[in-house]
Amino acid sequence: QVRLEESGGGSVQAGGSTRLACVFTKYTVRAACVAWFRQAPGKGREGIAMIDGEYRPTYADSVKGRFTISKESANNTLDLQMNSLKPEDTGVYFCAASSGPRPCTWRELSRILSPSSYTYWGQGTQVTVSS
Repeated sequence: QVRLEESGGGSVQAGGSTRLACVFTKYTVRAACVAWFRQAPGKGREGIAMIDGEYRPTYADSVKGRFTISKESANNTLDLQMNSLKPEDTGVYFCAASSGPRPCTWRELSRILSPSSYTYWGQGTQVTVSS
């Protein structure tokens, strides 16, 4: 079955950088709609970045200008480069994939980055940013 597995993260000082990776099994990222989400302690899951089949990214305002989403078809991976990290970036980060192209075709950011728009999920990786 489809499997997503995140790696990277850990503990980082505020202002620092880190990079997350997500490896896909039995799912091809090249033409797919895939995304990163995060969940802070005591809060709901927040969509932060999506990249579509044409490699066009979309970002939540909370990370725009600091995070970069990318995907590599040769390795079938999805990455998230995180710069200028803040303590409020702390949380568990998840990669996610849609079962079709639809989330990437919507205009509303709230729908594009809604957890309900994605079918497949990784187990998550912790990122802790200390001040």
